[in-house]
Amino acid sequence: MTPAAAIALLLLVGGACAQVRYFGLELGALAPLQHGVRGRVFAVDARTLYLKDFHYDGEGPAAYFYVGTSAQPGSGAGAVRLRDERGGAGPLRRYTGESVTLSLPDGNTLKDYRWFAVYCDEYSVNFGDVSLPRGAEYPRPAKVGALRGVHGVASDAVVVVDAQTLLVPNFSYDGEAPDAKFWVGRGDRPSPQGIRIPDENGKEAPLRKYDNKTIVLTLPGELTVFDIGHFAVWCEAFTVNFGHIVLPRAALASVPPSLKMLGVSPQSKLNCEVLYDELAFEVRWAVAGDSIVLQLVAKLEDGEYMAFGVSGDSVHTQMVGGDAAVAWVDKMTLKGYADDYYLDAKSQCAGVRGSCPDERLVENTNSIRLLNAALVNGYSIVTYQRSLRAADELDRAVLTNASQPIIWAIGPLNSRNEVSYHPHFTKGDKLIEFGRPPVWNCPMPEEDDATHDAPQQQPDKHNAQVIKPNPVPTPKPVAKAVPWEIPAIQCYEPPDGVFYAQMGPTGGKQGYSAITGHVGWGISWYINGLLIPEINVVRGRKYTFVVEGGADPDVPARYHPFYITNDPVGGYFHKTNKEKEGIEIYAGVRRGRTGGLSPTGVGRLCNWTPDSAGPEADEYPSFGAYQRSLTLVCEEGNPGVVSWVPDHNTPDTVYYQCFTHRHLGWKINVVDECDAQEGEESRVAAQVLPPDDLRGDESVQN
Repeated sequence: MTPAAAIALLLLVGGACAQVRYFGLELGALAPLQHGVRGRVFAVDARTLYLKDFHYDGEGPAAYFYVGTSAQPGSGAGAVRLRDERGGAGPLRRYTGESVTLSLPDGNTLKDYRWFAVYCDEYSVNFGDVSLPRGAEYPRPAKVGALRGVHGVASDAVVVVDAQTLLVPNFSYDGEAPDAKFWVGRGDRPSPQGIRIPDENGKEAPLRKYDNKTIVLTLPGELTVFDIGHFAVWCEAFTVNFGHIVLPRAALASVPPSLKMLGVSPQSKLNCEVLYDELAFEVRWAVAGDSIVLQLVAKLEDGEYMAFGVSGDSVHTQMVGGDAAVAWVDKMTLKGYADDYYLDAKSQCAGVRGSCPDERLVENTNSIRLLNAALVNGYSIVTYQRSLRAADELDRAVLTNASQPIIWAIGPLNSRNEVSYHPHFTKGDKLIEFGRPPVWNCPMPEEDDATHDAPQQQPDKHNAQVIKPNPVPTPKPVAKAVPWEIPAIQCYEPPDGVFYAQMGPTGGKQGYSAITGHVGWGISWYINGLLIPEINVVRGRKYTFVVEGGADPDVPARYHPFYITNDPVGGYFHKTNKEKEGIEIYAGVRRGRTGGLSPTGVGRLCNWTPDSAGPEADEYPSFGAYQRSLTLVCEEGNPGVVSWVPDHNTPDTVYYQCFTHRHLGWKINVVDECDAQEGEESRVAAQVLPPDDLRGDESVQN
């Protein structure tokens, strides 16, 4: 198992796994020469072999896995012995149709060798082998596009690590939208028919703020990159694309299979032991060649650390002389730490005495490599890697052939972010056999019970999986706040019946959310300079909406076609056929010859833009005060025009909405008569009248 594979195991604890028919590049079947050796051999990547249905009777006295450069298999010059799938260096055990994953030593690839074999050292006998083809193109990760979009969404080029794993380097997102998710689906553009992807912590909650963080994402269930065409950051409740990349099939044709596709079940390949039950302190580990990957999990208070390591005595648990990793997660920055410590004495580090980071004692002696850190439901989770061997005079070796006493502790960090007195620590002797066959002696991670009951599938990259979209959620009601008083547009204003529909901010907790009871995703309609005002209109009178909501469908977050409907939600474009039942559209669309509807309320983008140096929206006592801080910024181009004449069939209440996004507009009240009040002054913002040559397209009713 490669270190990367072991890391992936630790990051993917939980979930049911199923075998598939894609295992990488097939190299051939083992020649069945001795002791029942047989099986098919695949190259997972240039450094990893996978044996499918491997058999060996275990009767040979000293059989090992080998690769070599000589013309024929042997254990002489040019031959390299491989550790088994558990990281063990001893003779092979019996195998009965098992799946086996093997890794080459660091720095070597399959291109360096000519054969793979099961070879007996004691009698110099080849039990079975397969040739490694010269010039083969082995599976490897594929680099695809970089994310660029709205709400600060950005990244470096995304790497498809394997068929179910995406690496997103230097990912950023401002965290301002209420329901942003990682998202995949068929085709080259995101839509509500896609599915959510859990974040780097395995959660499907709305995304928090990210600032140039490199994250690893795993496709759920049996879904693979062969089943999808894009990866996105998608605002699910409002059907908005914040940024996406296309996953080109040609680039993905030879990515490695995932561990899950190789039938590697995290629970069956990870070890876990409870260290201190009251704080749910656990250590999880997997041996990965010449190194070991460990994960510490505990429910820590802010400013606390968890420590785990090898005892200073080879027989008993002893702190003094111990070699430990000290790990924690900063709950403010979410940054993780894992430092190599030498425990010289039962005291804080002072000079070169006490419990000190190795780097305080000798330069370049930190032998701990931090791999990942996260806070999940109040639990600190830190994953790190170290060599099995003692890397320097301050380290102690991790044994894989015997039980070994260990030490652990939980306590507060001092002002230097170093260990101080710890109230929780190892009592009595505690031994762990790091090289044992994997045993999970911890509570099982939370899982969906349905995964245990579902029959296992047999998918492959040529048999696409069914993508079952999640229902688009209704935004949750927000906490009650006193809404700004925004005057309705009365039925007698404006006198010419011309409305300007532009985009603008939702106005904080006193704006859109307080008015409608729903969370906004950052922007909403402004009508004649007012934030989602109620509009009163009269049946039989013609109204003209000058629309400036964006005209570029290639940038969905800047494309907001205006329409009028009986639907209080909006976003007709992304609704399913069932969701469209009963929905009427009164203006803003055109019906094509085939019956399909296309929006007509499309024009240049104008945004009411707040002062970046000014106060937050919540600090303004009234909408009038907030409105005076906004500046209308318009792009080049022409506005669109929507004409509408409400009639006796028009309901008393309809809504102006965005055709492609949910929850951007508000109510229109339709009345039979309107008595204009003489001398009544219009309270809407001043606007520029539309050019004389603007003509509205005739609207249609769905």
